[in-house]
Amino acid sequence: MFMNDVAAFSSIAIWSASIAQIATRATWCSAQSSAGLNGEIGLVNQLGRFAWYELLTTDLAAAGAFYREVVGWAVKDASTTRLAYTVLAAGNVPIGGLMELPEEGRRLGATPRWVGYVAVDDIGATATQIGRLGGAVLLPPTDSNIGRVSVVADPQKATFALVTGLTYGHREPSGLDELGRVGWHELLAEDRNKIFDFYGELFGWQKASGETDPADLYQLFSAAGQTIGGMLTKLPSVPQPCWLYYFNVDDIGTAAKRVNDGGGRILQGPIELTDGCWIARCADPQGALFALQGARGQRDTERPSASEVAWSAKWGGIASQGRMVLPKPKR
Repeated sequence: MFMNDVAAFSSIAIWSASIAQIATRATWCSAQSSAGLNGEIGLVNQLGRFAWYELLTTDLAAAGAFYREVVGWAVKDASTTRLAYTVLAAGNVPIGGLMELPEEGRRLGATPRWVGYVAVDDIGATATQIGRLGGAVLLPPTDSNIGRVSVVADPQKATFALVTGLTYGHREPSGLDELGRVGWHELLAEDRNKIFDFYGELFGWQKASGETDPADLYQLFSAAGQTIGGMLTKLPSVPQPCWLYYFNVDDIGTAAKRVNDGGGRILQGPIELTDGCWIARCADPQGALFALQGARGQRDTERPSASEVAWSAKWGGIASQGRMVLPKPKR
């Protein structure tokens, strides 16, 4: 479940009710009624990895225009008579979708948010395993426009989704550094030391060593030998655990300006990491939280202010991906 702002979350119950209503509207066989960006249906060969990302929003057209401008995604209408749906693509490769947050969900208090789908082979068995490991199944396995899906929560109540038979995407896992792709997956956990075993047993994720030895702060994790994200214990000011997704852009300064120009907000950053990568945590015009990562142009190389590095300073200097934030220069 995602923050509508830095310190505000909707409840698990509201999220579950919203997703359940969406599924009721979209329970039809995706293999017969949904095609990829080029009219072809392709299965994704990346079990145990995040394979699809979906934004539940209150304005499909506005959200599509915003992310097209900020991230550079191609936006294609894939609606049917039963469901309004927009596919987002990096180049010719679909990476995610946009769908309306149901009116009933809005009345219950649900807010726009991104959700990541992990590809699995047997979705029923995986959902059962989640319950056995102390998690919760918020939406049982259900046929949808993107495949058979299930919305779940880990034992600390961070939500994510499962998918099998994904109708969109690519056959092989892509490089995390490719423009327009989701380059990082970050879990803000209640207790990252206790939650890792849940994901390790569920998806076979492995612990990966960090560049700055963040033993007590940040745990990198890998899937099939590729480091794809990190886990950290959330700040007390963040009341609900959640997953945060980082979108790759070519210039963080330009992208951040487009966030502001497009009606979104920069909640934090841009922040420079020690390897020259920059990150920014943002909210789109409808309030959904997301993050950006990329290089920064030569004409826009100011260091982050003290307020911009406050998040990282509270983690002992650790920022995204387990890497140290560069120190604030002396004046």
